[in-house]
Amino acid sequence: MNELTIIFLAALLASTVVRVLLAARHVRYIQAHRSRVPPAFAATIPLPAHQKAADYSIAKTRLGMIDSVVNAVVLFVLTLGGGLDWLARAWSQLFTVGGYAHGIAVIGSLVVVTGLINLPFTIVQTFVIEERFGFNRMTWSLFVSDLVKSALVGAALGVPLLLLVLWLMARMGDAWWIYTWLAWMGFNLLLLTLYPTLIAPIFNKFKPLEDSDIQGRVQRLLAKCGFRSRGVFVMDGSRRSSHGNAYFTGFGAAKRIVFFDTLLSRLAPGEIEAVLAHELGHFKLRHVAKRILWLFAASLAMLALMGWLIRQPWFFSGLGVRIQSTAIALALFFLALPVFTFFLSPIGSIYSRKHEYEADAYAAANASGSDLVSALVKLYQDNASTLTPDPVHSAFYDSHPPAALRIERLRQRAGAV
Repeated sequence: MNELTIIFLAALLASTVVRVLLAARHVRYIQAHRSRVPPAFAATIPLPAHQKAADYSIAKTRLGMIDSVVNAVVLFVLTLGGGLDWLARAWSQLFTVGGYAHGIAVIGSLVVVTGLINLPFTIVQTFVIEERFGFNRMTWSLFVSDLVKSALVGAALGVPLLLLVLWLMARMGDAWWIYTWLAWMGFNLLLLTLYPTLIAPIFNKFKPLEDSDIQGRVQRLLAKCGFRSRGVFVMDGSRRSSHGNAYFTGFGAAKRIVFFDTLLSRLAPGEIEAVLAHELGHFKLRHVAKRILWLFAASLAMLALMGWLIRQPWFFSGLGVRIQSTAIALALFFLALPVFTFFLSPIGSIYSRKHEYEADAYAAANASGSDLVSALVKLYQDNASTLTPDPVHSAFYDSHPPAALRIERLRQRAGAV
Protein backbone atom coordinates (compact mmCIF):
# COMPACT_ATOMS: atom_id res chain seq x y z
CA MET A 1 0.00 0.00 0.00
CA ASN A 2 1.69 3.21 -1.18
CA GLU A 3 1.14 6.74 0.12
CA LEU A 4 -1.43 7.61 -2.55
CA THR A 5 -3.56 4.64 -1.48
CA ILE A 6 -3.57 5.86 2.12
CA ILE A 7 -4.32 9.47 1.11
CA PHE A 8 -7.12 8.40 -1.24
CA LEU A 9 -8.70 6.09 1.35
CA ALA A 10 -8.56 8.82 3.97
CA ALA A 11 -10.09 11.39 1.62
CA LEU A 12 -12.81 8.97 0.46
CA LEU A 13 -13.74 8.09 4.03
CA ALA A 14 -13.62 11.72 5.19
CA SER A 15 -15.69 13.06 2.30
CA THR A 16 -18.31 10.33 2.70
CA VAL A 17 -18.57 10.82 6.47
CA VAL A 18 -18.84 14.59 6.04
CA ARG A 19 -21.54 14.20 3.39
CA VAL A 20 -23.60 11.90 5.62
CA LEU A 21 -23.12 14.09 8.72
CA LEU A 22 -24.08 17.21 6.76
CA ALA A 23 -27.21 15.48 5.50
CA ALA A 24 -28.16 14.26 8.98
CA ARG A 25 -27.59 17.74 10.38
CA HIS A 26 -29.73 19.22 7.60
CA VAL A 27 -32.60 16.84 8.38
CA ARG A 28 -32.47 17.61 12.10
CA TYR A 29 -32.40 21.35 11.48
CA ILE A 30 -35.39 21.26 9.15
CA GLN A 31 -37.35 19.05 11.57
CA ALA A 32 -36.60 21.45 14.42
CA HIS A 33 -38.07 24.37 12.44
CA ARG A 34 -40.95 22.49 10.80
CA SER A 35 -43.68 23.60 13.19
CA ARG A 36 -43.37 27.36 12.54
CA VAL A 37 -43.09 29.48 9.42
CA PRO A 38 -40.09 31.87 9.63
CA PRO A 39 -41.25 35.39 10.57
CA ALA A 40 -40.16 36.85 7.20
CA PHE A 41 -42.64 34.54 5.45
CA ALA A 42 -45.41 34.28 8.06
CA ALA A 43 -47.76 36.58 6.11
CA THR A 44 -47.24 34.96 2.72
CA ILE A 45 -46.63 31.22 3.17
CA PRO A 46 -49.13 29.10 5.13
CA LEU A 47 -47.92 26.53 7.64
CA PRO A 48 -49.04 23.48 5.54
CA ALA A 49 -46.94 24.73 2.60
CA HIS A 50 -43.95 25.26 4.89
CA GLN A 51 -44.33 21.75 6.31
CA LYS A 52 -44.66 20.28 2.82
CA ALA A 53 -41.38 21.95 1.85
CA ALA A 54 -39.75 20.59 5.00
CA ASP A 55 -40.93 17.04 4.35
CA TYR A 56 -39.92 17.25 0.67
CA SER A 57 -36.43 18.47 1.54
CA ILE A 58 -36.02 15.77 4.18
CA ALA A 59 -37.07 13.05 1.74
CA LYS A 60 -34.59 14.25 -0.89
CA THR A 61 -31.80 14.60 1.68
CA ARG A 62 -32.31 11.08 3.03
CA LEU A 63 -32.17 9.67 -0.48
CA GLY A 64 -28.99 11.69 -1.00
CA MET A 65 -27.44 10.10 2.10
CA ILE A 66 -27.94 6.64 0.64
CA ASP A 67 -26.64 7.85 -2.72
CA SER A 68 -23.47 9.20 -1.08
CA VAL A 69 -22.71 5.89 0.62
CA VAL A 70 -23.43 3.85 -2.52
CA ASN A 71 -21.26 6.12 -4.65
CA ALA A 72 -18.41 5.80 -2.15
CA VAL A 73 -18.65 2.00 -2.26
CA VAL A 74 -18.79 2.03 -6.07
CA LEU A 75 -15.75 4.31 -6.24
CA PHE A 76 -13.82 2.02 -3.91
CA VAL A 77 -14.76 -1.03 -5.99
CA LEU A 78 -13.81 0.66 -9.25
CA THR A 79 -10.42 1.82 -7.95
CA LEU A 80 -8.81 -0.09 -5.08
CA GLY A 81 -11.29 -2.94 -5.52
CA GLY A 82 -9.93 -3.59 -9.01
CA GLY A 83 -13.09 -2.80 -10.99
CA LEU A 84 -11.45 -0.48 -13.50
CA ASP A 85 -8.49 -2.84 -13.82
CA TRP A 86 -10.91 -5.69 -14.55
CA LEU A 87 -12.67 -3.63 -17.24
CA ALA A 88 -9.34 -2.81 -18.85
CA ARG A 89 -8.30 -6.47 -18.86
CA ALA A 90 -11.66 -7.61 -20.20
CA TRP A 91 -11.51 -5.20 -23.14
CA SER A 92 -7.87 -6.15 -23.78
CA GLN A 93 -9.20 -9.48 -25.07
CA LEU A 94 -10.71 -7.59 -28.01
CA PHE A 95 -8.58 -4.47 -28.40
CA THR A 96 -4.93 -3.59 -27.97
CA VAL A 97 -4.18 -1.86 -24.65
CA GLY A 98 -3.29 1.75 -25.32
CA GLY A 99 -5.19 1.83 -28.60
CA TYR A 100 -8.06 4.20 -29.27
CA ALA A 101 -10.67 1.43 -29.41
CA HIS A 102 -9.55 0.02 -26.06
CA GLY A 103 -9.61 3.46 -24.43
CA ILE A 104 -13.07 4.32 -25.75
CA ALA A 105 -14.39 0.89 -24.73
CA VAL A 106 -13.03 1.18 -21.18
CA ILE A 107 -14.31 4.71 -20.57
CA GLY A 108 -17.60 4.02 -22.36
CA SER A 109 -18.30 0.92 -20.28
CA LEU A 110 -17.36 2.86 -17.14
CA VAL A 111 -19.95 5.53 -18.01
CA VAL A 112 -22.58 2.86 -18.65
CA VAL A 113 -21.86 1.01 -15.38
CA THR A 114 -21.98 4.13 -13.21
CA GLY A 115 -25.08 5.34 -15.06
CA LEU A 116 -26.90 2.08 -14.38
CA ILE A 117 -25.93 2.21 -10.70
CA ASN A 118 -27.30 5.77 -10.41
CA LEU A 119 -30.46 5.00 -12.39
CA PRO A 120 -32.46 3.59 -9.42
CA PHE A 121 -31.87 6.82 -7.49
CA THR A 122 -33.20 8.86 -10.42
CA ILE A 123 -36.26 6.60 -10.61
CA VAL A 124 -36.95 6.92 -6.88
CA GLN A 125 -36.48 10.69 -7.03
CA THR A 126 -38.87 11.02 -9.99
CA PHE A 127 -41.53 8.38 -9.43
CA VAL A 128 -41.55 8.16 -5.63
CA ILE A 129 -40.50 11.46 -4.05
CA GLU A 130 -41.65 13.85 -6.80
CA GLU A 131 -44.84 11.83 -7.18
CA ARG A 132 -45.57 11.81 -3.44
CA PHE A 133 -45.35 15.58 -3.23
CA GLY A 134 -47.36 16.24 -6.37
CA PHE A 135 -44.59 17.50 -8.66
CA ASN A 136 -44.08 14.63 -11.07
CA ARG A 137 -45.73 14.70 -14.48
CA MET A 138 -43.25 12.37 -16.09
CA THR A 139 -44.62 9.19 -17.63
CA TRP A 140 -42.60 6.01 -17.88
CA SER A 141 -42.59 6.23 -21.67
CA LEU A 142 -41.26 9.79 -21.55
CA PHE A 143 -38.68 8.78 -18.94
CA VAL A 144 -37.39 5.96 -21.13
CA SER A 145 -37.45 8.24 -24.18
CA ASP A 146 -35.39 10.87 -22.34
CA LEU A 147 -32.96 8.18 -21.20
CA VAL A 148 -32.43 6.87 -24.72
CA LYS A 149 -32.10 10.36 -26.20
CA SER A 150 -29.62 11.39 -23.51
CA ALA A 151 -27.53 8.29 -24.19
CA LEU A 152 -27.52 8.90 -27.94
CA VAL A 153 -26.70 12.60 -27.62
CA GLY A 154 -24.01 11.81 -25.05
CA ALA A 155 -22.45 9.22 -27.35
CA ALA A 156 -22.67 11.49 -30.41
CA LEU A 157 -20.87 14.28 -28.57
CA GLY A 158 -18.72 12.33 -26.14
CA VAL A 159 -17.15 9.69 -28.37
CA PRO A 160 -15.64 12.13 -30.92
CA LEU A 161 -14.41 14.35 -28.08
CA LEU A 162 -12.87 11.40 -26.26
CA LEU A 163 -11.22 10.21 -29.47
CA LEU A 164 -9.75 13.68 -30.01
CA VAL A 165 -8.45 13.81 -26.42
CA LEU A 166 -6.86 10.36 -26.68
CA TRP A 167 -5.27 11.35 -30.00
CA LEU A 168 -3.85 14.53 -28.46
CA MET A 169 -2.54 12.59 -25.46
CA ALA A 170 -0.81 10.14 -27.81
CA ARG A 171 0.58 12.59 -30.36
CA MET A 172 1.43 15.84 -28.58
CA GLY A 173 4.12 14.64 -26.19
CA ASP A 174 4.41 15.96 -22.67
CA ALA A 175 2.51 19.13 -23.65
CA TRP A 176 -0.61 17.16 -24.57
CA TRP A 177 -2.56 18.72 -21.70
CA ILE A 178 -2.25 22.21 -23.19
CA TYR A 179 -3.68 21.08 -26.53
CA THR A 180 -6.38 19.09 -24.74
CA TRP A 181 -7.32 22.18 -22.76
CA LEU A 182 -7.65 24.22 -25.95
CA ALA A 183 -9.83 21.49 -27.46
CA TRP A 184 -11.93 21.36 -24.28
CA MET A 185 -12.48 25.13 -24.37
CA GLY A 186 -13.48 25.01 -28.02
CA PHE A 187 -15.87 22.13 -27.39
CA ASN A 188 -17.60 23.94 -24.54
CA LEU A 189 -18.00 27.17 -26.49
CA LEU A 190 -19.34 25.24 -29.48
CA LEU A 191 -21.77 23.38 -27.23
CA LEU A 192 -23.02 26.65 -25.72
CA THR A 193 -23.64 27.97 -29.22
CA LEU A 194 -25.39 24.88 -30.60
CA TYR A 195 -27.38 23.83 -27.52
CA PRO A 196 -30.40 26.17 -27.96
CA THR A 197 -31.20 25.24 -31.55
CA LEU A 198 -29.87 21.69 -31.99
CA ILE A 199 -29.85 19.90 -28.63
CA ALA A 200 -32.55 21.41 -26.40
CA PRO A 201 -35.35 20.83 -28.98
CA ILE A 202 -34.58 17.10 -28.92
CA PHE A 203 -36.04 16.98 -25.39
CA ASN A 204 -38.52 19.86 -25.23
CA LYS A 205 -40.78 21.94 -27.43
CA PHE A 206 -40.16 25.67 -27.63
CA LYS A 207 -42.52 28.27 -28.96
CA PRO A 208 -42.27 32.08 -29.08
CA LEU A 209 -43.77 33.95 -26.16
CA GLU A 210 -47.25 35.05 -27.23
CA ASP A 211 -48.57 37.00 -24.22
CA SER A 212 -48.53 40.61 -25.50
CA ASP A 213 -48.31 42.18 -22.01
CA ILE A 214 -45.35 40.04 -20.94
CA GLN A 215 -43.77 40.36 -24.38
CA GLY A 216 -43.96 44.14 -24.17
CA ARG A 217 -42.45 44.18 -20.69
CA VAL A 218 -39.66 41.86 -21.80
CA GLN A 219 -38.78 43.93 -24.86
CA ARG A 220 -38.72 47.17 -22.87
CA LEU A 221 -36.52 45.58 -20.22
CA LEU A 222 -34.13 44.16 -22.83
CA ALA A 223 -33.86 47.57 -24.49
CA LYS A 224 -33.28 49.25 -21.13
CA CYS A 225 -30.53 46.80 -20.23
CA GLY A 226 -28.96 46.81 -23.69
CA PHE A 227 -29.39 43.07 -24.10
CA ARG A 228 -29.80 41.29 -27.45
CA SER A 229 -31.15 37.78 -27.85
CA ARG A 230 -32.47 35.48 -30.55
CA GLY A 231 -35.91 35.57 -28.99
CA VAL A 232 -38.06 34.84 -25.96
CA PHE A 233 -39.41 31.31 -25.82
CA VAL A 234 -41.75 29.21 -23.70
CA MET A 235 -40.71 25.63 -22.93
CA ASP A 236 -43.13 22.80 -22.16
CA GLY A 237 -41.63 22.08 -18.74
CA SER A 238 -45.04 20.92 -17.52
CA ARG A 239 -44.61 17.65 -19.46
CA ARG A 240 -42.16 16.49 -16.83
CA SER A 241 -42.72 18.50 -13.66
CA SER A 242 -44.82 21.22 -12.07
CA HIS A 243 -41.65 23.01 -10.94
CA GLY A 244 -41.18 26.42 -12.55
CA ASN A 245 -38.03 28.08 -13.82
CA ALA A 246 -36.55 30.54 -16.30
CA TYR A 247 -33.10 30.65 -17.81
CA PHE A 248 -30.80 32.02 -20.48
CA THR A 249 -29.15 29.65 -22.87
CA GLY A 250 -26.68 29.97 -25.68
CA PHE A 251 -23.56 31.99 -26.28
CA GLY A 252 -22.86 35.20 -28.16
CA ALA A 253 -25.47 35.94 -30.81
CA ALA A 254 -27.21 32.61 -30.12
CA LYS A 255 -28.52 33.67 -26.68
CA ARG A 256 -32.14 32.82 -25.93
CA ILE A 257 -34.46 33.60 -23.05
CA VAL A 258 -36.56 30.62 -21.98
CA PHE A 259 -39.51 30.54 -19.59
CA PHE A 260 -41.07 27.33 -18.33
CA ASP A 261 -44.80 27.29 -19.08
CA THR A 262 -45.35 26.44 -15.41
CA LEU A 263 -43.61 29.68 -14.40
CA LEU A 264 -45.73 31.83 -16.71
CA SER A 265 -48.93 30.27 -15.38
CA ARG A 266 -48.04 31.13 -11.78
CA LEU A 267 -46.39 34.57 -11.81
CA ALA A 268 -47.90 37.96 -12.59
CA PRO A 269 -46.38 39.99 -15.48
CA GLY A 270 -44.46 42.29 -13.11
CA GLU A 271 -43.04 39.30 -11.26
CA ILE A 272 -41.94 37.67 -14.53
CA GLU A 273 -40.22 40.91 -15.49
CA ALA A 274 -38.40 40.98 -12.15
CA VAL A 275 -37.24 37.36 -12.52
CA LEU A 276 -36.00 38.15 -16.03
CA ALA A 277 -34.19 41.24 -14.72
CA HIS A 278 -32.38 39.02 -12.20
CA GLU A 279 -31.20 36.72 -14.99
CA LEU A 280 -30.20 39.71 -17.10
CA GLY A 281 -28.15 40.89 -14.15
CA HIS A 282 -25.96 37.79 -14.42
CA PHE A 283 -25.12 38.70 -18.01
CA LYS A 284 -24.74 42.45 -17.55
CA LEU A 285 -22.49 41.96 -14.53
CA ARG A 286 -20.45 39.39 -16.50
CA HIS A 287 -21.17 36.59 -14.05
CA VAL A 288 -21.52 34.07 -16.86
CA ALA A 289 -18.22 35.12 -18.44
CA LYS A 290 -16.48 35.03 -15.05
CA ARG A 291 -17.76 31.52 -14.33
CA ILE A 292 -16.62 30.33 -17.75
CA LEU A 293 -13.17 31.81 -17.13
CA TRP A 294 -12.99 30.12 -13.73
CA LEU A 295 -14.05 26.83 -15.33
CA PHE A 296 -11.34 27.13 -17.96
CA ALA A 297 -8.70 28.10 -15.38
CA ALA A 298 -9.65 25.17 -13.13
CA SER A 299 -9.66 22.74 -16.06
CA LEU A 300 -6.20 23.96 -17.11
CA ALA A 301 -4.86 23.38 -13.60
CA MET A 302 -6.44 19.91 -13.42
CA LEU A 303 -5.08 18.88 -16.82
CA ALA A 304 -1.62 20.14 -15.85
CA LEU A 305 -1.79 18.02 -12.69
CA MET A 306 -2.90 15.03 -14.70
CA GLY A 307 -0.09 15.65 -17.17
CA TRP A 308 2.32 15.11 -14.30
CA LEU A 309 0.48 12.21 -12.66
CA ILE A 310 0.19 10.20 -15.85
CA ARG A 311 3.98 9.79 -15.88
CA GLN A 312 4.06 8.42 -12.30
CA PRO A 313 3.73 4.61 -12.01
CA TRP A 314 2.53 4.97 -8.40
CA PHE A 315 -0.52 6.88 -9.64
CA PHE A 316 -1.87 3.72 -11.26
CA SER A 317 -0.79 1.23 -8.60
CA GLY A 318 -1.88 3.51 -5.78
CA LEU A 319 -5.44 3.51 -7.15
CA GLY A 320 -5.65 -0.21 -7.80
CA VAL A 321 -4.79 -0.44 -11.52
CA ARG A 322 -1.99 -2.54 -12.99
CA ILE A 323 -2.66 -1.86 -16.69
CA GLN A 324 -1.37 1.56 -17.69
CA SER A 325 -2.65 3.65 -20.59
CA THR A 326 -3.68 7.24 -21.23
CA ALA A 327 -7.38 6.32 -21.22
CA ILE A 328 -7.09 4.54 -17.88
CA ALA A 329 -5.20 7.49 -16.44
CA LEU A 330 -7.99 9.76 -17.67
CA ALA A 331 -10.65 7.55 -16.06
CA LEU A 332 -8.74 7.22 -12.78
CA PHE A 333 -8.12 10.93 -12.49
CA PHE A 334 -11.74 11.96 -12.96
CA LEU A 335 -12.98 9.17 -10.70
CA ALA A 336 -10.73 10.24 -7.83
CA LEU A 337 -10.83 14.02 -8.29
CA PRO A 338 -14.28 14.70 -6.70
CA VAL A 339 -13.15 13.05 -3.47
CA PHE A 340 -10.65 15.87 -2.97
CA THR A 341 -12.49 18.82 -4.55
CA PHE A 342 -15.58 18.23 -2.39
CA PHE A 343 -13.91 20.07 0.47
CA LEU A 344 -13.60 23.17 -1.73
CA SER A 345 -17.39 23.32 -2.26
CA PRO A 346 -17.98 26.18 0.23
CA ILE A 347 -15.63 28.41 -1.77
CA GLY A 348 -17.70 27.89 -4.90
CA SER A 349 -20.91 28.49 -2.93
CA ILE A 350 -19.63 31.79 -1.53
CA TYR A 351 -18.65 32.98 -5.01
CA SER A 352 -22.00 31.93 -6.50
CA ARG A 353 -24.02 33.54 -3.69
CA LYS A 354 -22.17 36.80 -4.20
CA HIS A 355 -23.33 36.77 -7.81
CA GLU A 356 -26.92 36.01 -6.77
CA TYR A 357 -27.01 38.97 -4.41
CA GLU A 358 -25.59 41.20 -7.14
CA ALA A 359 -28.16 39.96 -9.67
CA ASP A 360 -30.95 40.62 -7.14
CA ALA A 361 -29.69 44.19 -6.69
CA TYR A 362 -29.57 44.63 -10.46
CA ALA A 363 -33.16 43.37 -10.76
CA ALA A 364 -34.33 45.72 -8.01
CA ALA A 365 -32.69 48.66 -9.79
CA ASN A 366 -34.01 47.84 -13.26
CA ALA A 367 -37.39 46.33 -12.50
CA SER A 368 -39.20 46.06 -9.15
CA GLY A 369 -37.63 44.74 -5.97
CA SER A 370 -41.05 44.11 -4.42
CA ASP A 371 -42.12 42.12 -7.50
CA LEU A 372 -38.94 40.06 -7.24
CA VAL A 373 -39.68 39.35 -3.57
CA SER A 374 -43.24 38.23 -4.33
CA ALA A 375 -42.00 36.11 -7.26
CA LEU A 376 -39.37 34.43 -5.09
CA VAL A 377 -41.93 33.70 -2.37
CA LYS A 378 -44.21 32.06 -4.94
CA LEU A 379 -41.34 30.05 -6.39
CA TYR A 380 -40.19 28.89 -2.96
CA GLN A 381 -43.73 27.77 -2.20
CA ASP A 382 -44.46 26.18 -5.58
CA ASN A 383 -41.13 24.34 -5.70
CA ALA A 384 -41.34 23.36 -2.02
CA SER A 385 -37.93 24.84 -1.30
CA THR A 386 -37.22 24.72 2.40
CA LEU A 387 -37.11 28.10 4.10
CA THR A 388 -34.98 26.73 6.93
CA PRO A 389 -31.90 24.99 5.51
CA ASP A 390 -29.11 24.07 7.87
CA PRO A 391 -26.48 26.83 7.47
CA VAL A 392 -23.50 24.45 7.28
CA HIS A 393 -25.20 22.09 4.81
CA SER A 394 -26.26 25.10 2.77
CA ALA A 395 -22.70 26.42 2.71
CA PHE A 396 -21.56 23.20 1.00
CA TYR A 397 -24.42 22.57 -1.40
CA ASP A 398 -26.47 25.70 -2.12
CA SER A 399 -25.39 28.00 -4.92
CA HIS A 400 -28.17 30.44 -3.95
CA PRO A 401 -28.43 32.25 -0.61
CA PRO A 402 -31.00 30.98 1.89
CA ALA A 403 -34.47 32.40 1.20
CA ALA A 404 -34.69 34.46 4.38
CA LEU A 405 -31.33 36.19 3.83
CA ARG A 406 -32.03 36.86 0.18
CA ILE A 407 -35.42 38.42 0.77
CA GLU A 408 -34.21 40.37 3.79
CA ARG A 409 -31.57 42.03 1.61
CA LEU A 410 -34.12 42.90 -1.05
CA ARG A 411 -36.47 44.40 1.53
CA GLN A 412 -33.64 46.38 3.13
CA ARG A 413 -32.70 47.72 -0.27
CA ALA A 414 -36.31 48.73 -0.97
CA GLY A 415 -36.48 50.49 2.41
CA ALA A 416 -33.27 52.36 1.72
CA VAL A 417 -34.45 53.70 -1.63
